[in-house]
Amino acid sequence: MKILFVEYPKCSTCRKAKKWLEDHGVDFEDRHIIEDNPTEEELKAWHEKSGLPLKRFFNTSGQVYRQNGIKDKLPGMTEEEQYALLATDGMLVKRPIIVADDFILAGFKEKEYEERLGK
Repeated sequence: MKILFVEYPKCSTCRKAKKWLEDHGVDFEDRHIIEDNPTEEELKAWHEKSGLPLKRFFNTSGQVYRQNGIKDKLPGMTEEEQYALLATDGMLVKRPIIVADDFILAGFKEKEYEERLGK
């Protein structure tokens, strides 16, 4: 199974997740979330495939999220507006994101990685 690993290399959580993938022999393609920010279309497809609430795709602990008061803006936004906002800045997007053929993982939880990617 080939997967896409969307990360910000300076993020400690992303580094832990990447090490987990490497330690477990998972074949993946690496994508820098700032240099190649997910598009609205990708975000929508990932969200729909994930079954997660759209809010889980926001980096709620990030500076861009906090400085722009996005927490207070989200309830009044449509999903389309939220996809558009996420597509404007990779630092707004929760990371890392694992994109596989039949599932999406947002963030790094070792148990989820083990269940989905463990060999």
